[in-house]
Amino acid sequence: MIHDLKNPDLFRQSAFICGEWVPAENGAAIEVDDPATGAAIGLVPDCTAADTERAIAAADAAFAPWRALTAGARAAILERWHALVLANVGDLARIMTAEQGKPLAESEGEIRYAATFIKWFAEEGRRASGHDVLAPEANRRIFVMKEPIGVAAAITPWNFPAAMITRKCAPALAAGCPVIVKPSDLTPFTALALARLAEQAGFPKGTINVLTGRPEAIGGAITGSPVVRKLSFTGSTRVGSLLLRQCADTVKRTSMELGGNAPLIVFDDADLDIAVQSTMVSKFRNSGQTCVCANRILVQDAVYDEFAARLAKEVTRLTVGPGAYAGVTMGPLINRVAAQKVEGHIDDALSRGATLYASGHSPMPFDRFIAPVVLTGATHDMLLANEETFGPVAPLFRFGSEDEAIAMANATEYGLASYFYTENLHRAFRVAERLEAGMVALNTGSIAMEMAPFGGAKQSGLGREGGRAGLEEYLETKAFHIAGLKL
Repeated sequence: MIHDLKNPDLFRQSAFICGEWVPAENGAAIEVDDPATGAAIGLVPDCTAADTERAIAAADAAFAPWRALTAGARAAILERWHALVLANVGDLARIMTAEQGKPLAESEGEIRYAATFIKWFAEEGRRASGHDVLAPEANRRIFVMKEPIGVAAAITPWNFPAAMITRKCAPALAAGCPVIVKPSDLTPFTALALARLAEQAGFPKGTINVLTGRPEAIGGAITGSPVVRKLSFTGSTRVGSLLLRQCADTVKRTSMELGGNAPLIVFDDADLDIAVQSTMVSKFRNSGQTCVCANRILVQDAVYDEFAARLAKEVTRLTVGPGAYAGVTMGPLINRVAAQKVEGHIDDALSRGATLYASGHSPMPFDRFIAPVVLTGATHDMLLANEETFGPVAPLFRFGSEDEAIAMANATEYGLASYFYTENLHRAFRVAERLEAGMVALNTGSIAMEMAPFGGAKQSGLGREGGRAGLEEYLETKAFHIAGLKL
């Protein structure tokens, strides 16, 4: 797939620091493979702490001139980046599928989704304004000013290698903050391609830096630097907690989009056509490798059997295979470790009384491919009830009353997303207000969009991305008092 690019210049095997494409300071590199075959795609620098310090210094030097530009001037560069991303959707999707594994149609969808954040924040940055406050004295004025927070760092995951970058970087850049991006070492090429397009769009040197490689040296230098004033991270709660501890000494502002254990509740008055189709979107997109996918599917007694049958019918229609193949609707998992976890959850559930109600077919011999399954008779002592499966497993839990469903849904330390299905407006408001999650969806499996805040409660994270809240994460609030005015 990499060899079929219309614009081969997008495939970069170097880090991007201060406007230059460079190797690691010590010459070290790591290999990136194709999840569908295990074959090597290419090499990227294994950047060191010294490389990271260079990127931080470059971003620091770029901060003053970048923030000095008008919001409109910054927006114009973002708009050019947006246009270039859309002009190169096909190649960006090929790169993503080669390193991440998702079907080409999903990759193209993600690239277009990623572009919406660039467009949205180019426009929203023009509206980053403060306000005045009525003062207690006639000769005093109080102004609330909004200013860019400073150098920002983004540590992004492998499951959405384009969208997680633009969702973090676009608001930072629009606000006037240079950025340092650390993409996953499993999917660095999408990030580097986006950086190449950003370079072509005209971002000044040092405004965008991309460091590839393993996380330890890069992350340690970022969290320990007093120059980096903001860190945005998407990943596991375990790693997020570690980063929070590491950021404490320099008191950085942080955004943490962490683990999930999303419930999806189907009440007995739900429109089952909507519920089934939405469950397919939520559960099986990206082979179940999303932080907001339905991890626990709770179905009321009266519709449990019918819902299971309808869902099973749809699951058996999924086509598993390499993302580059025509007609494939579900690709491989990212690596063998991920596949082993999913297999372990299935085996554990079956050993504790679950039933393998339906299974898709995976004709692929490579061990990262997992056939999608529907499990009935799921219970709360199973691993899949308490951990993110991060794979194509749909466990169905049975419940009787609304109160029981709410208690089951909230019985987790996580609170990222919750979904529920009902045609009763009274129930809709009751349930939405009682679910402990940062995002709640009624009669839909789609909650991620550029104009809406995205983030979690409890151990699912801090802060918000997307919407107006996403821009505020990169703005400092300053109160400016003027006294002694002669009126």
